[in-house]
Amino acid sequence: MAATATTALTGKALLQKVKDLAHLSKRETAKECGYYRHTKDGKVRVDLAEFYDALLAARGVILDPEKPKDGRGREPSSLISVHKNGQLIVGAAYTKQMGLEPGAEFRIKLGYKHIHLIQLDGEGNEAED
Repeated sequence: MAATATTALTGKALLQKVKDLAHLSKRETAKECGYYRHTKDGKVRVDLAEFYDALLAARGVILDPEKPKDGRGREPSSLISVHKNGQLIVGAAYTKQMGLEPGAEFRIKLGYKHIHLIQLDGEGNEAED
């Protein structure tokens, strides 16, 4: 008898099922969500690692860099750091999301521990939303 696999829940269905089964143990929850298999000798083996990976993926966290991220490339990070030369870089994902074109100008206003970037129109005035 060969080891058999089950069809496991993923995405929103997995998250909902985990909420519904909050009263069960981790192993029981993983099994109820389909993360188990039958071994050659007929025993049930719960795949907790796959279960946790699926939970993370359902929440949008991908830890395995070998797996493709649904064709969209790298996900933008909301964290940036100051480079050695003192520059801050805002990624292209954000400028694209805002519809910014090369040459767009901004006024910088410094606040207490924050920076405001105010987009200017072609005449140097603050652009309206």
